[in-house]
Amino acid sequence: MSKIPTDTAIFAAGCFWGVEYMFKKVAGVIDVVSGYTGGFVENPTYEQVCSGKTGHAESVLIVYDPNIISYESLVRYFFEIHDFSQENGQGPDIGEQYRSEIFYINEEQKAIAEKVKDELINRGLKIVTKITKASEFYKAEDYHQNYYEKTGKAPYCHFRRRVFKNDYIKFLV
Repeated sequence: MSKIPTDTAIFAAGCFWGVEYMFKKVAGVIDVVSGYTGGFVENPTYEQVCSGKTGHAESVLIVYDPNIISYESLVRYFFEIHDFSQENGQGPDIGEQYRSEIFYINEEQKAIAEKVKDELINRGLKIVTKITKASEFYKAEDYHQNYYEKTGKAPYCHFRRRVFKNDYIKFLV
């Protein structure tokens, strides 16, 4: 039996609970892990990240099948599920740890992220999203994984609003 091809993407778009929840609905996404990246503290805890003193962002690591969904489609969806014009926060969640940032793993991902961001800027939209080379990703504590499924709650900051005209993504039923 052949192994499913996989690739990885890392995004920060506010509270990782909502970002994880939204990406888990996308066809071709195999796994979404909530965690921390972009900072300078090794093995940070949630409390440390919330202090705003680690440089880390709450983020998600997405494992996906590139034969089903492209990195570009994931980037486009990323821009549709959060407010990319709000600096250092999403809705009521304020702080650098809730910033909008794409962490690219290779030069191809960087070029794609910049292309999509430029497309939005050229439409006159305000974009504060940073595009940064990925650093170490630290998995968040177990109680943060699948948070909304465990609690039966729903995201309060994340929902999809159409920014792109074409249908570029399929959702799980």
